[in-house]
Amino acid sequence: MDYFEIYEIINILGFVLGISFGMIAQKKQFCFSGSIKDYILTKSTMRGSSVITAMIVAIISTTLVSSYFELDLTQTTYYRENINYFTIILGGLMFGVGMMISDGCSNRHLIKFAQGDVNSLISLVFIGIFAYATTKGLLSNFFSPLIANPTLVEWSGIIGNISMNLYIVVGILLLLLAFIVKKVNRIPSLIDGALIGLLIAFAWGITGVLGEESMERIINLSGITFVNPTAKSVELFMLYEINELTFSISLVCGILVGAFLMSKINRKYSFGCTAAGGENRVKNNMIGGALMGSGGMLSIGCTVGQGLTGLSTLAFASAIAILSIFISATITALILNKKSKLPMCFIFEWKDNTPDYQI
Repeated sequence: MDYFEIYEIINILGFVLGISFGMIAQKKQFCFSGSIKDYILTKSTMRGSSVITAMIVAIISTTLVSSYFELDLTQTTYYRENINYFTIILGGLMFGVGMMISDGCSNRHLIKFAQGDVNSLISLVFIGIFAYATTKGLLSNFFSPLIANPTLVEWSGIIGNISMNLYIVVGILLLLLAFIVKKVNRIPSLIDGALIGLLIAFAWGITGVLGEESMERIINLSGITFVNPTAKSVELFMLYEINELTFSISLVCGILVGAFLMSKINRKYSFGCTAAGGENRVKNNMIGGALMGSGGMLSIGCTVGQGLTGLSTLAFASAIAILSIFISATITALILNKKSKLPMCFIFEWKDNTPDYQI
C-alpha cells in the first residue's frame, strides 16, 4: 500500500466495497422497489424483510463505528444547513413514482444492467443526466428558487435538522420486522440485508477514518448512495480530463462488476425476463430515470442513499425522504397493478414453503 496515496486506497476500497454490494444484491435480488411490488402482487414479505434488516443493521453498526472512531455524522450532507423539508418530500415523491414506472430504483438498475437488462442502462443514463441538470444544468434554474425559498426554509426551521432517538427508531423497525417475518426460522434468509447494512458502516469508516489522513485530496465523509454518483460517473465519462475518480464513482463501478460476476454464477436471475411494459418499456425507463434523477437530488438521496445511509445517521430528514419515496411508490404500484402494468419477472418466496399469500 506504500505505492498508493491515501485517496487512491480509498478509491480501491470503494471499488471492493461496490463489488461486495453488487454480488450480495444480485444473489438475493435485494431491492426496495421490488419489496413493494412483491407484496402487492403476491403478498410476499421476504425482500421487504431484508430491506428492514438492512436498515436496522446499518443504524446499529454505523452508530458503533461513528462512536468508536469519533465520526461526526452531523457534518454529512444529510444534516445540511437551511434544510427544506418541502423539497425533500417533493423529491421523494418524484423518486418513488419514477422507480415504479421504470421497474427499479437507481441501485436496482445498476444490478439489472449488470445481469443483462440493457433497458436499465436507459434509466441509468437518464438518472445521471437529470441529476446533473438539477444541480448544475438547465433544471437548476427551475428548482433553485424552490430549494432556497426563504418561506419554506423558515417553516422547515421550526422542526430543524434534528437527529432521531436511536432506541425508538430501532425499536420501531424491530417490531415491524417481527410483524412481517412471522417465523423465527425465516431469519437466516435475511443475511443479504444484514450484510448490506454492514457495508453501509464500512463506507462511513473508509471515508471518515482514512479520509482524515488524506493530504493530497479532501475526502468528504460519505456513505453509499447512487443518484449523485451516477451523475458524477456520467460526467467523468464525458469530461475525464477535468474530473477525477472518487470513492462514490469507484463504488458504482464496483457494483456493476460485482453484480456481473455474480450473475455468471447465479444464473437464475441472469436476465431472462425483461417483463412487461411492452412497447412502452423504453419510454417508461426514460421517464422513470428522469424522475429519479431530479427527485433523488431534491430528496438528498435514493432508497439506499436515504433509506440506508441517511437513516444510519438518524437524520430526521432521511426518515421523511424514505417515507415520501415509500408512499408515492406504493400508490404508483397500486395504480399500475390495477391497469395490469406492474411487471413481475420472478416470485420471491420464503424457503419454508409456507408463504403467507396466495398467488
